[in-house]
Amino acid sequence: MKFDTRHREILQQILKWRRDIRHFRTDPVEEDVLLRLQMAMDLSPSVGNARPWRVLRIETPSLRAAVRANFMSENARAANRYGGAQADAYHKLKLAGLDRAPVQLAVFTDTNPSEGHGLGRQTMPETLHQSTSMAIHTLWLAARAENLGLGMVSILDPHAIEQLLDVPESWCFTAWLCLGHPETKEDTPLLHRVGWQENTPTLWQMR
Repeated sequence: MKFDTRHREILQQILKWRRDIRHFRTDPVEEDVLLRLQMAMDLSPSVGNARPWRVLRIETPSLRAAVRANFMSENARAANRYGGAQADAYHKLKLAGLDRAPVQLAVFTDTNPSEGHGLGRQTMPETLHQSTSMAIHTLWLAARAENLGLGMVSILDPHAIEQLLDVPESWCFTAWLCLGHPETKEDTPLLHRVGWQENTPTLWQMR
């Protein structure tokens, strides 16, 4: 398959307009769309073709409530790190879509998968976690192409989430993802809107 300028421009647009969404509508995401997103995630690269990501779709209200409670506790602790104007800015941030996102995914990395037979990870076992991160990014871009929003909730206690969901011992919590239709069409990222931090260019340095 040979791609042309049109393909490059579309990919650039998807990359440029990907956003970490925290404000969702509550209407459901169609099952055929979710299936397409799952199939897109399955196309992600992974070390030794180990495909170590494990995804749980969390629908149980009590589990969702427990995760939200964990977030509230951890977020309160995180807020104590900041003082002055930065503390005020922190409290203005909406850091999770747990209250409204119709689809919530718990993503884990299997640290001892049988798939791949250990290929490529003997000296760098962290490549399993990197593989899961690439799968999440693939899902993120695919969701954007479906005009859906996706947001990652990172202010959680990983061990508590692993215990709550009673996952196998080899599964390591990687991310909690909120997925759904964005509530607004605001394209300016939240951290830019509140003046938290602007982007800085990435430099490719020569050695």
